[in-house]
Amino acid sequence: MAQAIEMAVENVRTGRGGPFAALVVQEDVVIASGVNLVTSANDPTAHAEIVAIRAACGLLGSFQLTGCDIYASCEPCPMCLGAIYWARLARVLFAATRADATAAGFDDSLIYNELQLPYSQRKIPMISMMHSEAQHAFAEWNAQAGKSSY
Repeated sequence: MAQAIEMAVENVRTGRGGPFAALVVQEDVVIASGVNLVTSANDPTAHAEIVAIRAACGLLGSFQLTGCDIYASCEPCPMCLGAIYWARLARVLFAATRADATAAGFDDSLIYNELQLPYSQRKIPMISMMHSEAQHAFAEWNAQAGKSSY
């Protein structure tokens, strides 16, 4: 965790991005790391955890990180938490909390609140359309032999 915190501080000092870093660890060995690159990469998904997960998956040649842990300098945001669950990480260890992030100007409460609202009440309109036509893609998926389930 000390390494993740040190990386987060260095990331701020270099101006590459926000005060966040993450490490993916397998059997007590760091296999990948990431820092927040949102502003330097012009990529709103370039959060430290996402960067680290992408690097670890590339290294292991797998879209799942079963048996790995992630050490994050701060409690993961909703997007990163979703990626952590999809990657099947074993544990999340974090230092600062989302309340600490909010106090520093990184407030994810809007997203947490929006997820609980009906589509019609969200700040960004969400409109479902062509629902029955979209089922064709799922039917093709379900009929496909040898697919990689995830």
